[in-house]
Amino acid sequence: MTGITNIRELMSRNIRQSGILIALVALVALFTFLNPSFLSPGNLTNIVLQYSYILILAIGMVIVIIGGHIDLSVGSVVALAGAVAAVLVVKGGHPWWVGVLAAMGVGLAVGVWQGFWVAFIGIPAFIVTLAGMLLFRGMTYQVLDNVSLSPFGGTYYKIANGFQNGLLGGYGYDALTLIVFGLAVAGYAFTQVRARQGALRYKQTVEAFPLFILKIVVVGAVVMWFGYQLAVNRGLPNVLIILALLIIIYTVITQRSVFGRHVYAIGGNLPAAQLSGVKVKKVNFMIFVNMGLLSGIAGIVYSSRMNSAQPAAGNMFELDAIAACFIGGAAVTGGVGRVTGAMIGALIMAVMTNGMQLMGVPTSTQQIVKGLVLLLAVAFDVYNKRRAGAR
Repeated sequence: MTGITNIRELMSRNIRQSGILIALVALVALFTFLNPSFLSPGNLTNIVLQYSYILILAIGMVIVIIGGHIDLSVGSVVALAGAVAAVLVVKGGHPWWVGVLAAMGVGLAVGVWQGFWVAFIGIPAFIVTLAGMLLFRGMTYQVLDNVSLSPFGGTYYKIANGFQNGLLGGYGYDALTLIVFGLAVAGYAFTQVRARQGALRYKQTVEAFPLFILKIVVVGAVVMWFGYQLAVNRGLPNVLIILALLIIIYTVITQRSVFGRHVYAIGGNLPAAQLSGVKVKKVNFMIFVNMGLLSGIAGIVYSSRMNSAQPAAGNMFELDAIAACFIGGAAVTGGVGRVTGAMIGALIMAVMTNGMQLMGVPTSTQQIVKGLVLLLAVAFDVYNKRRAGAR
């Protein structure tokens, strides 16, 4: 009975995160039942490759939303960054790293531009980024002269299409992939133990020890199973390495840094943050600089994946990224959200899209389903807030 009580307490303490995890598991189970090939090694690898740029955008977008803003321009910035890289690498014949640096520079410049108008001029982010969506899309058409540029080839192409395979050998599987995932599980277990010890030191409520061990074992088993599926296919995708590094870096930034705490403070209670000495303008400026940088990185990954730069690239990416954040637990009013939650939300979007594509569902129906899921996620958030306020 004690174990059941603890499970209920664990679920109720963070019902939104529990709900999205259950939803993700349910979706995977549903699509596996409808199409057994959904969990095949090849399809799992394709999910990582096809939706990595949305995951990257969701990392930056969740920080924007936590700060109480929104960014509608990221899809256009993805297109512009890829276009500049293509002009340099494909048309100009420059080395791949020149295109990468240029795309990141474009993202930073866009972030500085939009951060200036939002932070120092005081124009709402919705208006600034809506203007940016039009502005940067028009610039993309001009840079590409209304035509696509391809192929990148070489190292640039391998950024989002290459794999680390065979470096440490293995018979029928890639040993390096399993080692990397094993280290990831060990790191997760270590951080969970540290977090539990810290909570106990400050006399905070924690789950029962058997539940704690069970959580680590289940997460470790799922991660290692996923790693094995990649290992028996093509190995460790390069883009997954990039994504993992970004998740680790930004989890630390949002949860452990002064900047991260200030973003939560601004989004949660702006007047209180101002009174406590938070440099609101500087923090808001850096929020958009960071979003621009990540949009540039997503532009690199997307153009590499497509092996081309297209004027219409990145269309609707901003809506997928925003939806991922809200589904992943970010609050519409700001001040609430986590990078890990945004990743789970993005995975839900990826699983839904991939599963429906395997079933041959028309694109129009896919859009309807995505819209309904987003609406229900926000409605769930509003319901939880009203219920909490009524207590």
